[in-house]
Amino acid sequence: MTARKRQKPERLPRLDAGLPLPKRPFRDSLIFYGVLSLLLVLVAYLTNGNLGRAVVFAVGFFVIATGWAWWRFRQKLREQQERA
Repeated sequence: MTARKRQKPERLPRLDAGLPLPKRPFRDSLIFYGVLSLLLVLVAYLTNGNLGRAVVFAVGFFVIATGWAWWRFRQKLREQQERA
């Protein structure tokens, strides 16, 4: 039996690499994740779920998702400024 060499997988291009930033990316992400958080609470309400727990999860989701989106927007803005 022969030993196989492990090949490095090809790196796929990022999906958002060619997409331009929206006109107001920070505001847009704030609104988007806010609406998703409200939908989470609404689903819990409509299904007679635990509203307290739903609010905690919604707030956690909102903070983490918005923070990640803003961090990515700042990275992309820096990359664009370095290229210019």
